[in-house]
Parts: sequence; structure tokens; C-alpha cells
Amino acid sequence: MTMIVREFRPADAEAVAAARRSAFPYLVTTASTVAWEVASSPTDRQYRLLVAEADGEVVGSSEIGVFHDSEEPGLAFANTSVRSDFLGRGAGSALVTAAEERLAGLGAAKVFAWTLEAPHAVTFAERRGYRRGRSSRVQRLDLTTAALPPLAPDGLPEGVALRTAADFAGDPRPLYEADAECTEDEPGDVAAGRLPYDQWIALVWEHPALDRELTTVAVVDGAVAAYSVAHTDGHGRYWSGMTGTPRAFRGRGLAKLAKHDALHRARTAGCREAFTGNDGDNQPMLAINKWFGYAPAVTEWRYVRELAA
Repeated sequence: MTMIVREFRPADAEAVAAARRSAFPYLVTTASTVAWEVASSPTDRQYRLLVAEADGEVVGSSEIGVFHDSEEPGLAFANTSVRSDFLGRGAGSALVTAAEERLAGLGAAKVFAWTLEAPHAVTFAERRGYRRGRSSRVQRLDLTTAALPPLAPDGLPEGVALRTAADFAGDPRPLYEADAECTEDEPGDVAAGRLPYDQWIALVWEHPALDRELTTVAVVDGAVAAYSVAHTDGHGRYWSGMTGTPRAFRGRGLAKLAKHDALHRARTAGCREAFTGNDGDNQPMLAINKWFGYAPAVTEWRYVRELAA
């Protein structure tokens, strides 16, 4: 078998998406999202997509880049996925080696990588000198059988209205302001500054998986008070992106209300599976998702390796 690692080509998009779905079945990944990520990433992010090709067939990929908005310089990422039927055949090692070499050439000092909590994945990471950091808990809800409570049976709280992201198509800046504030408070390994509005438009608002009709926004007196982002793949799979509440509105149950509405919308739209991921220390959202009936699907760990002393 001949194995090579090379740069992504547009014709690889479907094979890369299939490999990602094979490695991480809960992800909302399509050929269009793969191609969009490569084409739309900000220049400062230095984003590249490497693919592993075995006898002419794409069997895995590694997305690499730098945390250009981080407050600490020299931080990079390399997230690698290999088709499940090609595990243990050298594709992962070839991809990670190439990724580290390229990031070192960009001056990266630390590389962060997401790894499944599975023996083969953990062993692979730790043998290469990566150490374990934060966890992310991925959870699944079967929307075909889930007993979702009725939405606000006693009516919405006074002064609260439910909208969708589509209602903000003419001016998404209020959503940007809310998302930027909530993202600043999100737990994580890398402290990031506020994403500029134009980059938020490119990376968040124009993401091809974003379903604006299923993304719910709770509004209080005209202000965005909570929101729950919906990503879909057109094949019955729904991923809850960021769910957040700006600081001034916290403690009123509005994030739960927004996500509740979004799940009802998703089921009505024909989505069959709902997935969500939360930082292992984000107890409020873990509790909300447990209330909805989400069950644990898989745990991921953020591993980090020092590339320079």
C-alpha cells in the first residue's frame, strides 16, 4: 500500500466528509462544509487541510491552523480523523507528523488536538507526547422517540418573545454582540479575544450548516436575551451549536427556553437525531441537556503537545 499526505483538493471534499463521519459519527459534516472551511477561513488563521491518500483513495485528513485570535502567541491546532476501516494502517501517524512539521514551520509552540476517549486514540496521542487537557461531553437525543415537554404550556414569561435567526437576516449584529459576550465566558483551553464582526459573519453567520430557521433567539424588550444555534446536514442530523445567555439575562431560564424551542423546531422539520457537546466543567448546560433527555454518546479530550521548549 502506498500512503502519501498532500494538500486538500476541491474534489476531495466528499471523501474527507465521509472519513470524518466514519471517525466521528455525531458530527454534522458534509462535502459543502469541508470545502467552505478551506475556502473561507481567515488568512491569519493559516488554515490548511491535509489528506492521507492510500493507493489513490482519501482515507483521512488533518485540519491545521493557528489560534490567530488567542491572547497567547504560538498556539495551534491539528485535528485528525481517519476512516474507521483504516485505523492502525499508518494514515494517522503520517497525518500527525506532517501537521506538526507544518505548524512548527509557522512558529507554533503548542499544538492542541481533540481525541476520542477510546483506547486506540488515547494510546496514539500519549505515545506521541501529547498530554490530556479539558474534556468535552457529546450527547445524543433521539428526536423520533424523545418525550419533549410541550413548549411553554403556561405561556412565555412576561416580556419574552421567541424569534429565529432568520428574523435577523437584515441586521445580524445583535446576534453577534450576544454571541461574542457568551463566547468570552465559555470555558476552554485557549483564551481568545473577541472575534471581529466581519470574521464572525464569515465564520458563523455564513456557515453552510447553519439553519437560521431552526436557530431560536429569545428576545426581551427588543434585546437578544438567549439563543440556541442549530446546524443541520439535510439528512436528519441536528447539532446544537452555541447556546448562550448574555450576562444581563442570566438566571432566568432563557437558554433552556431557547433550546427547547429549537429542538421542537428541529423535530418538526424532520430531524431525527440531535447531538450537542459541552465542556466537561459546564455544569449548567450539562444539567439542561439532561433535562431534555440527552444521553451520553462519547467523551472527547483536548490533548496538547509542546513543539518548542
